[in-house]
Amino acid sequence: MRRRLRLCREAWLTLLLSAALGLLLYAQRDGAAPTARAPPARGQPPRSTSGLRGRGLPQTAAPPAYEADTPVPPTPTGPFDFGRYLRAKDQRRFPLLINQPRKCRRDRASGGPPDLLIAVKSVAADFERREAVRQTWGAEGRVQGALVRRVFLLGVPRGIDSGRAGTRTHWRALLEAESRAYADILLWAFEDTFFNLTLKEIHFLAWASAFCPDVRFVFKGDADVFVHVRNLLQFLEPRDPAQDLLAGDVIVQARPIRSRASKYFIPEAVYGLPAYPAYAGGGGFVLSGVTLRRLAEACSQVELFPIDDVFLGMCLQRLRLTPEPHSAFRTFGIPQPSAAPHLRTFDPCFYRELVVVHGLSAADIWLMWRLLHGPQGPVCAHPQPVATGPFQWNA
Repeated sequence: MRRRLRLCREAWLTLLLSAALGLLLYAQRDGAAPTARAPPARGQPPRSTSGLRGRGLPQTAAPPAYEADTPVPPTPTGPFDFGRYLRAKDQRRFPLLINQPRKCRRDRASGGPPDLLIAVKSVAADFERREAVRQTWGAEGRVQGALVRRVFLLGVPRGIDSGRAGTRTHWRALLEAESRAYADILLWAFEDTFFNLTLKEIHFLAWASAFCPDVRFVFKGDADVFVHVRNLLQFLEPRDPAQDLLAGDVIVQARPIRSRASKYFIPEAVYGLPAYPAYAGGGGFVLSGVTLRRLAEACSQVELFPIDDVFLGMCLQRLRLTPEPHSAFRTFGIPQPSAAPHLRTFDPCFYRELVVVHGLSAADIWLMWRLLHGPQGPVCAHPQPVATGPFQWNA
């Protein structure tokens, strides 16, 4: 009997302790709710941001917070709002939040202006790709006697929340720290989206004209490209930076895409002609210093267009300049040869003869750099001639 009473008391005590523990955990959860928020599920559309107006930030607005923990490429998440774009398309001047005014200055160490300025389009969260570029093909210094400098082009991260002061400047503080460490970050106050890459284009042209007026050549490309800088400098060696040049993977007779399912959809009301002017693929191209300055002026007079490389082709058309095709610029990657379906195209013997290859991960960039610049180097057969001429749709 006593044993039964003891067991009964222990059971009630256990229940009381469990209830107390549950109440304590519940109270802690409620107390933490105002200061913690779960990240949005992958694939959900970003929340609207009251701090953004049109396609950029007003100069008086504080930079909102960016809370994503993985890099999000600046591609549209749904149908493009052309109504909003057309209403905001005349907004083409946004303040520079992080600058590198000394990037191209002459000093005793450099001895003169850069021979080659590398400008890479990036997004705030993509530190991994920026670091891969810094440590491989985008390294600053002397390459074959040429002085190389580097900048990354960024806008304000999308999907940001301006309502929480505690995290509002978190991403900005990280970029400012990165800028102090590497002195290569350019940040403007427009939202970093796919269709705002045109804003990135015109702001960089204006910046380079103002802060790098004596640069000889400029390479501009994406963060997911591999560039063989020695081959690029060899191509530029006989060129005169005072003469017009814009070379790359030139696309001619490209037709506007009218399918709403495509991220490149352009309605006839926005562009009514049957084909775009010739343009160089935005994955990577090179231009001379004089062409950069002329483009900066021409692009300031051309109506903005939501596809950046096509927009640059329109600016070239205004200048009556034709981009120069070069078969070593592969902005569509290296295609699998139909006669050798089992051939591996990720091979240093392919990359050794090229200038630009588009569509690589950060790990791919590291690996290819090591394969090409290791102590032994790749063992390759004699290079075969490659086809020349511009890329043409439906050729």
